[in-house]
Parts: sequence; C-alpha cells; structure tokens
Amino acid sequence: MKFLNIPAGTSNFEEIRRDGFYYIDKTGLIGEILRASGTKVTLIARPRRFGKTLGMSTLECFLDIQKDSRSLFEGLAIAKQQDICNEWMNQWPVMSLSFKAVEGNDFSTAYHQLVFEIGELYKRHKYLLDSPVLSEEEKQLFWSIQERQAGKIEVMRSLQILSQFMNRYYKKGVILLIDEYDVPVAKATSNGYYKEMLEIMKGLMQALKDNPYLRLAVITGCLRIAKESIFTGTNNFVSNTITSTRLNEYFGFVQSEVDQVLADAGMEEKAGALKKWYDGYHFGDIDVYCPWDVMCYIYDLQKNPNAEPTGYWKNTSDNAIIRSFIDYAGASITKKLETLMDGGYIIQKVDENLTYDYLHSSEENLWSMLYLTGYLTRARADETDDILPDGTEALKIPNEEIRGIFETTVTKWFDDSAKVWDRTALFEAVWNGDDKKITEEMSALLRRTISYHDYREDFYHAFLSGIFAGAGYQVQSNKEHGEGRSDVVVCDLIHGRVAIFEAKRTKERDRLEAECDRALQQIDERMYAKDFEDAYDEILCYGISFFKKRCMVKKK
Repeated sequence: MKFLNIPAGTSNFEEIRRDGFYYIDKTGLIGEILRASGTKVTLIARPRRFGKTLGMSTLECFLDIQKDSRSLFEGLAIAKQQDICNEWMNQWPVMSLSFKAVEGNDFSTAYHQLVFEIGELYKRHKYLLDSPVLSEEEKQLFWSIQERQAGKIEVMRSLQILSQFMNRYYKKGVILLIDEYDVPVAKATSNGYYKEMLEIMKGLMQALKDNPYLRLAVITGCLRIAKESIFTGTNNFVSNTITSTRLNEYFGFVQSEVDQVLADAGMEEKAGALKKWYDGYHFGDIDVYCPWDVMCYIYDLQKNPNAEPTGYWKNTSDNAIIRSFIDYAGASITKKLETLMDGGYIIQKVDENLTYDYLHSSEENLWSMLYLTGYLTRARADETDDILPDGTEALKIPNEEIRGIFETTVTKWFDDSAKVWDRTALFEAVWNGDDKKITEEMSALLRRTISYHDYREDFYHAFLSGIFAGAGYQVQSNKEHGEGRSDVVVCDLIHGRVAIFEAKRTKERDRLEAECDRALQQIDERMYAKDFEDAYDEILCYGISFFKKRCMVKKK
C-alpha cells in the first residue's frame, strides 16, 4: 500500500495543489468551457458530490486576474493548451460565490444568509472603495452591501452592480461563477417560503440578462431549474446536464481514473468493491463513479486496510426526497420501487425543465427529480429489453450505496407508517389466538408495504418487527431462547402474556400451510417457549409463512 494525501473535506483547487494533495486532473474542463466562450451563460447541473465545487474553484484559480496561478497548473492537461492559457490564465476579473449555505427554516434566516454571502463577496473586492473610478455615492452603495445594511432592491441588484464596478476598474468584461445556485430555492420549497426566495433569486440573476459588463458566467447546481422560473429573459444560455455528453467526463471518475487511483494507492484488489458500491452512473455516453465515494473509501482504507465500503454520499444530505416521494405517491409507486430495489429498471418520462414549486405536482416530476439528483441513473442499452418510447428513459438504481439509501428509507417509512395504521383488530386477534383473523389483518398490512431483495426472509422479519414496534409492546428479534433463535417475540408486560412468531418463506404459494406447520414444529423442537414459562401467564405460539405478499398464520 502506498500513501496518498487524500484531500478529505476540501474542494479548493489552490489548496489541493499548493499543499500537495492527491489530484485527478480535471483541468480539461477549463478548455471545454472557454472554447465555447461565445456562450454567455453555461449552467452545469450534476448530482451533489460529483465535483462541481472543485470544478468552479479550478476555473476561478485559472481565470482570476488577482492571482498568479501558473505554477499550480504545471504538468496538468490545461497547460498543454497554450492558446487558452495565453488568452485566459489570470487575465480576467472574477466574481465567485457559493449559495450552498443559504438555507433556513424561514425566509428571514435564509435571506440573511444570502446577504452575508454577498457581503463576503464584496469584501473580497473592497479595493474598489479606494479607487477613483467609483463616485462617493457608489462607494456608499458598495459599503452598504458589503456591511449587510443595504435594502432588498440593492441586494437583488448586487451582482449586476459589482460587475459594473469591476468592469470599470479593470476595463475588461467580468466573469461570474455561482456554485450551488439552486440551494436557496430548494430549501425554500421544503420550508414554505418559495415565492419570497424566488423573487430574490430572480433579481440576482438579472446580472445574466443582457449585462454589457459580463464576459461570461458559469453556474452549477443539482437541477436545471426551468428557465422561465429563475432565469427569465436570459439569452445565450446553455445548459449541460447528465443527459448531455459534453463535460460528463469532468464530473465523476471514469474507469481509467479509478484504475489510476487504485494503482497509485497499491489497492488494485479493491477494484471490485469500488465498482459494486460506487460505479453505475450513466451520464450521456459516459460511465462514471461518484468521486466523493471513491476518495473517501481510499482514505479509510489507508487508515484501516480491512475497511468495508459504506455510504459516504448518503451522509452529505438527509435524502428527504425519497421519503417525500413515497409519502406523496403511496401505493401507486409500490411496484416500481420494488422493481428498482430488486435490481430491475422502470421506464419513465424524464423532464429536465423542472420548477421546485411543481416538483410534487405529479409522480412523473418526482421520478425526474430522483434521476437528475443521482438516486437513479439511466440503464445502458445492453441492460434493457424494451424499445423506449420517445421522451422516456429506462431508470435503475446505480449501485449498492444508493440501494442502501432506498432500503433504509423504505424501512423507516414502514416503521413510521405502521405506527399510525389501525392495528387494533390484529392485536386483538393475536391475544385471542385467532389465527384466521391474524392472517387476514397481516395480509392487509403486507399489501401496503414496499418489499425488496426478492422477498427475502430479512424483509419479512423486519415486517413482523415493525408491526408491533412502537405499539407499547416489547419486541425481541432473533434472541436466544431454549435451543435456538425465535424470529420475533412480542411481550405484553402489563397483561403477562407473550406471543412467539416463527416465520418461514416459500417460493410456492401452495406450500404456505406446509411451511406454517414446519414453523410450529421448530418452535416445539427447539423449545422457544420454555424461557417464558415462569415470567408469563399466557404463551401463544404462531407459525407464519410468506409467499410474496401473501401470508398464512397457524396457532399451536
């Protein structure tokens, strides 16, 4: 194993290069964007943790007239493009800001976060306050925005104002870089102040509309918000998303880059685990890994060579979109989710022109959201048997990490939902020994669940536990009793009674009864009830068998 100085937690290009951190060369992105400089505004939409922020930091470092960064780019791909370097490297005034921290539970909090970020941007250009190119009145306006004392209109026009001042100072067009532009609107949608935040963002984005002081702008986010929603009137505007081919190799690691990382680290034997857990994204015609996951796993392996792959990507967000999706769509999406979680694909229409306020207006929008934000990916042609109608995509879960997010979310959804479902009749049947009624009630609940892993026994085990959990009963799972492990034990401490369930799964519907009998026989042979004889007045033993979404319960 060879030590790689992994830049854990930093997306700052200058810091990575200056401090000798390990770096996969993505500077070809610079040439791709600048060779299309006739495009005034480029919007790059990719899922989170696919390198957008590092890409923007790289652009800023390369372009900013206040920097001398030639040494940082030595030996990298962009240094070979001499014409680009001569025309663009450290030749242009740059306005760079990120909206990733602009959020809050209410509009006031989020707005003040936004004002703070803009104030910090102005502070980075406070040399303008000492320049004779600004009048005293303009300096007062600059100072009020910098010190977060400006009114709403001035804040909304702040980017346009600063571009004008910088253009006058440098006598050159200004480059505007905005990272995570859609975070304020996304958070506003979740917390009920969408209209107020949209008004502010529309005002800020006026800096992109027919702005004579602007040379070009690059904007990144997770979604391409519909142009008419936030970029109203912006001309010469080009979007680059995961459905495009151009730029995709610069956001994510392609196979050759992962091979390079593994070779540099002396960890070639981990190639299979990396592929299973973090590969699988199909952007345009390019197959990519999530770079955040790859680097986090290599970092952990250097500390512990026996480290297992885990969900790094899921810990960077609350993944609430999946939960809200299930809550919204309910039973109509059950079969599709089951197909996805079993490794299959679904065919859906995908709309990239979304607006946040209409995300939950249709199931179609929600599938599009899951696709565009990285929870689903496009299946490759050789993975599908269907001829896809125009405007549709075959969607699948990309890898084990994302499958785990779905499973965790679905399990939590079931646990929460089961607590509010009326289970009175089921509980009465359990304590009355009415196995026919238990079969009826449990079957009804089973039909409301979302299963995965082809109805494996662990799904049914979680289902059984979830029904009784949170209902005032003590639930034990796979605990040692007698001469073995019973699947689920439900204890009613107040009334001194206990119900023991032994579950079996069958692949044949006509074997439901036989599997019930086998479960009851196991309870007897392994004496699961013995441990409860002294503490409980009543012990009820049930064998339960499952076939897909059917079950049968028999009492001993």
